[in-house]
Amino acid sequence: MIHPRQRLLSLDFLRGFTVAAMILVNNPGSWGHIYAPLEHAEWNGCTPTDLVFPFFLWIVGISIAFAMSSSKSDPSTHRKTIIKAVKRGLILYFLGFFLAIFGKLLNDPAHALQTVRLLGVLQRIGIVFIISSIIFLKASTRTIFKTLIIILAIYWALMAFVPVPGVGYPNMEQETNLAAWLDRLILTEAHTWASSKTWDPEGILSTLPAIGTCLFGLLAGIWMRRKDVDNPTKVAWLFSAGIVAIVLGLLWDLQFPINKSLWTSSYVLYTGGLASVAFALCYWIIDVQGYKRFTTPFVIYGVNAITVFFLAGLMPRVLNLIQLVNPDGTKTGLLVRFYETCYLPFFSPVNASLVWAITYVLGFYVLLYFMYKKNIIIKV
Repeated sequence: MIHPRQRLLSLDFLRGFTVAAMILVNNPGSWGHIYAPLEHAEWNGCTPTDLVFPFFLWIVGISIAFAMSSSKSDPSTHRKTIIKAVKRGLILYFLGFFLAIFGKLLNDPAHALQTVRLLGVLQRIGIVFIISSIIFLKASTRTIFKTLIIILAIYWALMAFVPVPGVGYPNMEQETNLAAWLDRLILTEAHTWASSKTWDPEGILSTLPAIGTCLFGLLAGIWMRRKDVDNPTKVAWLFSAGIVAIVLGLLWDLQFPINKSLWTSSYVLYTGGLASVAFALCYWIIDVQGYKRFTTPFVIYGVNAITVFFLAGLMPRVLNLIQLVNPDGTKTGLLVRFYETCYLPFFSPVNASLVWAITYVLGFYVLLYFMYKKNIIIKV
């Protein structure tokens, strides 16, 4: 338990908004009944839901810049700071691994390790956090910018020009692209995303441009921490850089499609640009102009972001372990039965699914509100 220090309110607000959106889209009442904006794009393209994860990684980047700046200026502390970053990243990885293996251990312990997914959202956050932290501490701002450009260019070249073994030509299709091939080769089909079994949206190769998303946020954080630039100039330049990135992403989309599952270079620029614009607006409205009353609900989410994301993923797994017997002898998990009894009879299927997701977000808000009032911030 750590008591909060002085924090950048707009950053907590945007982080909280992003995590609340994550929980909303990850917990519908029924995966078969979802409004289109709350679903991921089927493949190429970008829905509002596809913005959530890159926004969070962008925020991880800007948070690193704010949290580690004092260490960056003192090389004698680099080793200690890197060790802390590695520990935190590994904890994030194993929290994600725990969520992946939890249900399997209880339902089929003999085969749990043989089929558990090795990568995922928290795992990617942990890996990206470690690598981005080291880059921030050891590289100059110019080098970080060059690294971002090189990452995007290399990933584009790999995906667009390297022939896929067993296929014979480079392509961007779900089953046959280079990233999918690498996932099957190294992770094997037993340890990839259960919904596909042949590729992973948080796979090995696509983690490279995901680091680029975090570096984008790092650069924004470095800019926003400058003491020789006034707030209007900071906001104007960050907003302008975001617009330029959006345009470049849309132009690159013509050749290298915007695609979340592949985390394409155009997707990095497009979503990073939108995150920059969003943060510039939040910073100007909240921290500069002082309009703060509306921020509290999302700040409450933002200061315990990883905690609530983990708990939101754990709760369904725990409650659905309680199996209730149906009249026909089949079994239904407790949470599923609650949804079918208390939501489905009163709304259309798609509205019942949405109301359930909103209830889920509000339910965790109650817990987080209690923690906020007690000044409890759980840091991984």
